Amino acid sequence: MPFSIDALTQALQQAGYFADRRLAVAAFLALKLQRPLLLEGEPGVGKTELAKALALALGRELLRLQCYDGLEQREALYEWNYAAQLLHLRAAEGSGSAAEAEREVYQPQYLIRRPLLQALQAPAPGALLLIDEIDRADEPFEAFLLEYLGEYQVSIPELGTVRPVVAPVTILTSNRTRDLHDALKRRCLYHWLDYPDRARELAILRARAPAAGEALSAQVASFVARLRSQPFASAFQRAPGIAESVEWAKALVALDTLELDPDVVSDTAGILFKQREDVAALTRDLAGSLLQPQEDGGQDIRP
Repeated sequence: MPFSIDALTQALQQAGYFADRRLAVAAFLALKLQRPLLLEGEPGVGKTELAKALALALGRELLRLQCYDGLEQREALYEWNYAAQLLHLRAAEGSGSAAEAEREVYQPQYLIRRPLLQALQAPAPGALLLIDEIDRADEPFEAFLLEYLGEYQVSIPELGTVRPVVAPVTILTSNRTRDLHDALKRRCLYHWLDYPDRARELAILRARAPAAGEALSAQVASFVARLRSQPFASAFQRAPGIAESVEWAKALVALDTLELDPDVVSDTAGILFKQREDVAALTRDLAGSLLQPQEDGGQDIRP
């Protein structure tokens, strides 16, 4: 792993992710202490992207467990290949005892490994397991995860306890659609991931939408930052995330836009927002207000 926080920050930048100091410290400690890292924040702030960039920076395989309501243990950990087991039992009929045949079907070759088990059994340098949107799963599934999160091991009744050769790096994300149980939180390091400031968003735009150029990227970063700030943010149900600002910059390039104006902002509102009410709220007049110089002496968004 990177031997310092600065080295980790640089490695993440090389993987296309621009982390601030507090996030880099949290990620570094998760690696150093071999603890899961729980990232909470609004949708679109870069929680999942951090896991992807960290896997790339560490040279680890990325395994993803996408959570949803009704997710079951067998979909996260393992299940037995019942068809193959049945074929084995039929082939063994008449050639030995039933008890011996039954023991033989509970062998690793009949095991279908899901993300948690794959992460524990990954060869060096190990895997990075992303447990994405854990808040979408239910409380019994949270309880099931406690053994893995606390000890990096799982119990399979027919085979015993499975422990890793190399401890997996584990990232959990939550959009906070519901509160997570304290028992899960205690087993993790915690970081609240907020929207990036203007400078960091500009760096992201330069890296991911280089065709936008310096001037247009600066306008996009300033405009989106003001959209997320009060009093403008109160006009919308959900502020645009980083992915939306990058997509917007690319769309503006496709439209040969050199400078933001109220018309082009209103025309492309469906890229920044995904709710009909929010698209309707970004009127031409409001766009004009957002493009004006700030009263506190800030610079006009337009060049």
